Amino acid sequence: MRIAKPLLLTTTPIGLIEGFYECYKLAGGLIFLMAAMVGVLVVAMATVVSTVRREERAARSMSATPANGK
Repeated sequence: MRIAKPLLLTTTPIGLIEGFYECYKLAGGLIFLMAAMVGVLVVAMATVVSTVRREERAARSMSATPANGK
């Protein structure tokens, strides 16, 4: 993970920019459709990440507090 994470964080935006450029060259006006699709995927990914983090936080707080109140 020490190599993969920085690699993904740098190559993903470069790939998106290159994809937008190719979309513009190929079908000019459809870049708005591609940008909308990428936006929807970003929102979906952010929703999944926030849900996982919230559930993990809830599980940690449940394990930290005693069940009987002792």
